Amino acid sequence: MKKQCLLPLAGMLAVLPGMALAQDGRIDVSNSGDTAWLLVSSALVLMMAAPGLSLFYGGLVRAKNFLSVLVQCGAIAAIASVLWIAVGYTLAFGNVSSGWLGGGNALMLGNLGNVRAGTEVPESAFALFQMTFAAITPALMAGAWVDRARFGWVIAFCALWGLVVYAPVAHWIWGGGWLATGLGTLDWAGGIVIHTTAGVSALVIAIMLGRRSGFPNTLMLPHSPSLTMAGAALLWVGWFGFNGGSAIAANDDAAAAIIATHAAAATAALVWLLVERFTVGKPTSVGFATGAIAGLATVTPAAGFISPGAAILFGAAGAVVCYYAIQLVKQKLAIDDSLDVFAVHGVGGMLGSLLLGIFMSQSLGGVGYGEGVTMASQTAAQFIGVGVTILWSVIASVILAVMASVVFPMRVSEDAEREGLDITSHGERAWEFD
Repeated sequence: MKKQCLLPLAGMLAVLPGMALAQDGRIDVSNSGDTAWLLVSSALVLMMAAPGLSLFYGGLVRAKNFLSVLVQCGAIAAIASVLWIAVGYTLAFGNVSSGWLGGGNALMLGNLGNVRAGTEVPESAFALFQMTFAAITPALMAGAWVDRARFGWVIAFCALWGLVVYAPVAHWIWGGGWLATGLGTLDWAGGIVIHTTAGVSALVIAIMLGRRSGFPNTLMLPHSPSLTMAGAALLWVGWFGFNGGSAIAANDDAAAAIIATHAAAATAALVWLLVERFTVGKPTSVGFATGAIAGLATVTPAAGFISPGAAILFGAAGAVVCYYAIQLVKQKLAIDDSLDVFAVHGVGGMLGSLLLGIFMSQSLGGVGYGEGVTMASQTAAQFIGVGVTILWSVIASVILAVMASVVFPMRVSEDAEREGLDITSHGERAWEFD
């Protein structure tokens, strides 16, 4: 009995030195609740890439190209993840900043701190969460070149793009770089870092690749709107981790971001159906899915800074603006951005990033501005951040696309395009019917 009574005392004595170290700051102690939420959010964001984005895009293409879309999305996410571990993370979030890139302290994710500075989570968890962002961002671009891009070129271009476009922009805004510290540009979860970079680059590549055979005169209908709906549903749920996880804590900020995310998606989906009803006569499943994604992209840069009421406005604005952006790009300009990556993700992300400067005002229910910051100055900072990112994405994407094409031609042959990429690029068919 005496021995049993002494055991709790012995346990307490054993942890006292550790407690003392934590209290005087010589070691960092992470918050288990925040860490658990970030790990769950990482899984949710990865689910967005595979299977969410894969099914969303896959259902929109013709049956002969369905499998190629799944392989591209998966392979892009895989190469981006490996490169993020090797060098991408330290370029974006290295602990010494030049203003343009992070230091090389975390090559191969070595020398990570016990706790990421400014958070209460292990740096390994933070690096994991950011890796899922780096994985899905280049995969978003795949929708612009479906049916006609050569697989080898896709992987080479996306590998280079993640290091030259994504990682630097992530550092400029999230890693202590010049846009955030010098100008005060804000981006809650990627309206600029993710959606603007991917959307603008996708438009550039669509122009460089040229149109699909038959575009715009041949009607190229989605082969499975049901799969697109399923993919959109997975993206919608996963976006809770995307925006909620960006609080890097299990707290009110995360909850508020999730509410705003859901409000914007729900509103945008409904508004898109309404617009379709008046323009084409019938609300469609693909319209519902696309509208939801437009709302999600639009609210992403602002989710943690605005009120739920403002998020409803973001969703409505995102649906209307993105809907007509599709008409502009495909019908007026005749650019074959096949699955509307620029019009939905790019335009939505840019729109939300600019609206953020207005709706984060406390008078409009937002969190308010920093000391010495006004609505005008914050909006100006958002415009500059968007403008610089557009410019960098265009220039870098053109150069990288040409570089990758030296080794791998950008486009498949006419015969391969006609037969479909499933069989010509991968030797398989998505659907076999005896």
